[in-house]
Amino acid sequence: MTNDQTFKLTLLQAGHTTAPEAMILRGESWRKMTIPALFALLEHPRLGPILFDTGYSPRFLAETRRWPYWLYAKMTPVFIRAEETAAAQLQRRGIRPADIERVIVSHFHVDHIGGLADFPRAQFIFYADAFQPKTGLAAVKAGFLPGHLPADFAGRAAPVDPAQAIGLPPETAPFARGVDLLGDGSLLAVRLPGHAVGQMGLFLQAEGLGPVFLCADACWHSRAFRELIFPHPLLNHLLHPDPAAYHQSIRRIHQLHQRRPELHIIPSHCPEAAQQYCQ
Repeated sequence: MTNDQTFKLTLLQAGHTTAPEAMILRGESWRKMTIPALFALLEHPRLGPILFDTGYSPRFLAETRRWPYWLYAKMTPVFIRAEETAAAQLQRRGIRPADIERVIVSHFHVDHIGGLADFPRAQFIFYADAFQPKTGLAAVKAGFLPGHLPADFAGRAAPVDPAQAIGLPPETAPFARGVDLLGDGSLLAVRLPGHAVGQMGLFLQAEGLGPVFLCADACWHSRAFRELIFPHPLLNHLLHPDPAAYHQSIRRIHQLHQRRPELHIIPSHCPEAAQQYCQ
């Protein structure tokens, strides 16, 4: 990647939840750990600010007051204040919501789409098969709350056809194929199956860091890919539509880390990553 393909990367947190540590990293204690909802601001030298996900928003608290969505809040307690939303944090950095023309959605779980409705001009970029809208109990099971989508979502959706995949450079191996999202080689999207249908990860080059891989929820903690630690089987089978594929995604990221230890691999819910990268 050349210099004009390098992003200014800012990692931010919009709310958090909690869960037993042993559910995230099998074999650890059952004490509760804080799980941040991270999102990334990617400032492109030509196209301006782009978001990768948006974290939670207070919409979650409003939407889960009614049946059956309150079940989600019982299973996943969410802590988010208005000043923690993606839009509020960007405004404090001098970026208005209307300045965001692209939001890349890794997948449609509520902790990644909470702030979509706050960006009135943004196109929403995602793998086409990732968007599988549901309502009622099916939505709860899928981690999707329909009230988080803006009313004009369909008109601003920019789904990516996986058939557009091209061969990737050797440094992304074992990820061999992906989509050049911006057409300039600066954002290479790859599929990360298991946790959610159509989940997307991003390879990019960041100022001051070098190569970065945003791996969304392909794992929840950096120790998972460093040490090849899988989540508790109960969580894996209850939460993931394809548990075997989830394990395989972690294995591939582990291989990537072993091949390229200088690569900054950033999961969206890792407390270590929040402490290391968040500004």
